[in-house]
Amino acid sequence: MRNYDLHSRLGYRVSRLSRTMQARLDRCISKYGITRLMWCVLTGVGYDGVTNPSELADYIGITRPATSRLLRTMETRGLLERSYGGNDGRMIEVRLSARGAEVLALARKGVDAVNDHFTAKLTPEEMQQFLNAVEKLTADENEQLTNL
Repeated sequence: MRNYDLHSRLGYRVSRLSRTMQARLDRCISKYGITRLMWCVLTGVGYDGVTNPSELADYIGITRPATSRLLRTMETRGLLERSYGGNDGRMIEVRLSARGAEVLALARKGVDAVNDHFTAKLTPEEMQQFLNAVEKLTADENEQLTNL
């Protein structure tokens, strides 16, 4: 039987890195009453102009039902405004509320600091190699997630 070294496994190492980064980011944004997924929605709508719920699901990489629940929660918390249309009353557009825009601006500095903390550990070349490797590993992986 072959020796199994947990600490040398790609999945273990990537999971540890992911959880470490998530914990740091969570500490940063929780003071604004948002989660990582909410941050993703705020940036998608506020920075990238993604206002259609289905497109937001694709933008974030989560299922449409998870996106629907998330948008409902964010609307209840006053972070988003949703408009409805058509005869079936389905949502057609999402936009930031004044509070959502404020939270996006307030949280940005800390989010950037978290990113900078980790990227500063790599040279620009190493960073590009890392991003290329992540892109290669995730190519053709279309797993629909309910959370990030």
